Amino acid sequence: LTTYGILRLDREQLAATEWDTLVLDEAQVIRNPDSQVARAAHSLRGKFRLALSGTPIENRLEDLWSQFRFVSPGLLGDRDSMAEQWQSGWLRAAVKPFILRRLKREVAPELPPRTETVLQCELSEDERGAYDAILAATRAEVVAKLREGESPFGALEALLRLRQACCAPALLPGSKPQDRTRSAKLDLLMDTLESAQIISESGGGTGAHRGLIFSQWTSYLDLIEERLKERSVPFVRLDGSTRDRDSVVNSFQSPDGPPLMLISLKAGGTGLTLTAADHVFIVGPWWNPAAENQAADRAHRIGQDKPVFVYRVVARDTVEEKILVLQDKKRALADVALGGAEQASQMTREDLLALLA
Repeated sequence: LTTYGILRLDREQLAATEWDTLVLDEAQVIRNPDSQVARAAHSLRGKFRLALSGTPIENRLEDLWSQFRFVSPGLLGDRDSMAEQWQSGWLRAAVKPFILRRLKREVAPELPPRTETVLQCELSEDERGAYDAILAATRAEVVAKLREGESPFGALEALLRLRQACCAPALLPGSKPQDRTRSAKLDLLMDTLESAQIISESGGGTGAHRGLIFSQWTSYLDLIEERLKERSVPFVRLDGSTRDRDSVVNSFQSPDGPPLMLISLKAGGTGLTLTAADHVFIVGPWWNPAAENQAADRAHRIGQDKPVFVYRVVARDTVEEKILVLQDKKRALADVALGGAEQASQMTREDLLALLA
């Protein structure tokens, strides 16, 4: 038993042994075939191999190729030919005999229902002005460069600023101290925490329900933390700087634990059981729907005895709504490869153009 980090460091020693059985848990970790950990996994020798994952495809079909190179080297040929194989319909037929797919409802029918809701906030006049200014200043130039085939990095930078403007002015470069108190999205979040009976109007938790709040940015978690402290709401926090993850999880999971846990999507999106919560808030959509689903599943897993409500908080008439559409396309991609829908698309230059349209 070992970790991916040790696998990477002890690659030569582990590859020197021919194992009877090799099992990769959370196999999406090796989705990038050029990463050191993927190369280490591919170098292992074993007679029987398993790759276990709840999200085998997170962004593109290449994610699946890397995992199949571990499971059955050579089955899918050269990764550069994946697109051609996909268009011919060969790919799904090739992988079907090697995939055993089990949905949560099949293996854990006792789980309570999970309900997903999109909460839309209206940006304030000042926030809308900042958002529109960023869009006007960047869209024409970035779209022109994309159409000319130049690097997408400029588009990604513009999208980062637009997404920050959707969340809070304080996240933007050059923000002022007073901007930390202004955010239509945080206002909606706090109102929803009240209506869901997670916190009370007077401060503190109600004890009726408990929640998880996920963000991609720790700087946004800082703003949420300030709001909660103003109202004397107890909480715990887990992000990349957390030293003792177990103590944070145990504190939240205890019967008398705090009503809220703030979590960075990267640090806490997988590998945690947080069934003390029955409400999950994702305060800004991410390109990768698999990462968001993994985050929501921290609460909706075996051991949960209450219905789970998942909220995606987005700003109306912004790029965030377009990201939700892109997420649907990515889900369709996974369904096609693993069995289900008939057509799907990868993340393309056209997707970036659509987000900035």
